[in-house]
Amino acid sequence: MNKHLKILTASDETNLQREALFASLQLPSPVHSFVFCNHHFYLKRDDLIDSDFSGNKARKFYYYLFHQFPEIKTLRSYGSAQSNAMYSLSVLAKMRGWEFEYYVDHVTEYLKNNPHGNYQKALENGMHLFVGQKFPSIKQNEVLTIEEGGRQAESMFGIMLLAQEIVAWKNEKNLEKLCIFLPSGTGTTALYLQKYLSVYQKKPTIFVYTTPCVGDVEYLKKQFDLLEPDERYHPVILISSKKYHFGKLYKEHYEMWLKLRHDTDVIFDLLYDPIGWRVVLENISLFEASTLYLHQGGVLGNVSMLLRYRRKFPHLEKEFF
Repeated sequence: MNKHLKILTASDETNLQREALFASLQLPSPVHSFVFCNHHFYLKRDDLIDSDFSGNKARKFYYYLFHQFPEIKTLRSYGSAQSNAMYSLSVLAKMRGWEFEYYVDHVTEYLKNNPHGNYQKALENGMHLFVGQKFPSIKQNEVLTIEEGGRQAESMFGIMLLAQEIVAWKNEKNLEKLCIFLPSGTGTTALYLQKYLSVYQKKPTIFVYTTPCVGDVEYLKKQFDLLEPDERYHPVILISSKKYHFGKLYKEHYEMWLKLRHDTDVIFDLLYDPIGWRVVLENISLFEASTLYLHQGGVLGNVSMLLRYRRKFPHLEKEFF
């Protein structure tokens, strides 16, 4: 054997995968400009960062992509059976050679019998699914636990980069004031974005607005407090004129999503973005300054939502296309 020929170990292969991933990440993500409902908006296209680590998952899990964890053998998390975070974590575990354990309250019979979307992709990546079982709270040295949706301090690492990108872009565009809007689940991205933008600004000229999509305002405030008790770093919360139940199908949400797709040629997330855009338009007087909407990805989850919408409103799509 040639003495100069290097034998690749599993660790070497993982490092090569990491290097290839970093080379493929589209960072900084681009900013596009368009008019929607007679109003001008900028759109931060975090959905284009990577197909496996898209949008806020690329930001929240950047820390785990960047750092080494030689002692870890298992990655463990929890959430819904069609979670975008679940899929991205399954990719991370597969890339690292870890076992991936994921806990859910339930899986519908339809999804069990017709696997699709994030659920199917995560299973194909080797996910071990635990249904209806209590999530283990005991810390183990060889187990890396990531909270639902990436709600933890390590998310700061990637969101700090997002804040830096936005500041650099704003300065390049020579914008005097900028309003940023993004819909929230756990609110992690909105919170850390506002915090780090506050740090980078000598004089406040960038302001973050968000709206709760998973729970109500009190739920979102509690999520903020868990990560940052100082309310000076909390984003402004706007409330929709109508209360929506997370994951339930609403005709007006489907119509908003179809209109966005038709008018902007951009595919948005079906769970969060219809609520987000509705809140923006309902509060448009607050966005007289230049407004940047943060596209947080999550479009892989549209596969399951779109099937449901098309079954419930089979003719609606034809009205737009």
